[in-house]
Amino acid sequence: MDKYHQTQQLLEQLEAIMREACLWENTSPEPAALASTEPFAVDTLTCAQWLQWIFIARMTQLVLMQAPLPAQFAISPYVEEAMKELPGRASVLAVTLKLDDLFRAE
Repeated sequence: MDKYHQTQQLLEQLEAIMREACLWENTSPEPAALASTEPFAVDTLTCAQWLQWIFIARMTQLVLMQAPLPAQFAISPYVEEAMKELPGRASVLAVTLKLDDLFRAE
């Protein structure tokens, strides 16, 4: 299985888990919130919002376009800290750790 296919599967798992935990939103944040230049948009979005509206959206776009995928990233430390009090944290973290591992395997 190639990296694009693995990435798409993990993104789909992440979305399903977020939906199960009621972390998935139906309404997009304001454009200004999505335009944050801070890492993980910490100044304007929650971790779940960042995962849904920025991370999953952008990674899905890269996969669909077969564009170069990022290398050497780790989002799990942020997810672990930012979601420590939220339901579904362990399941979300399990998938983000798999994504981190996939992108460390360059």
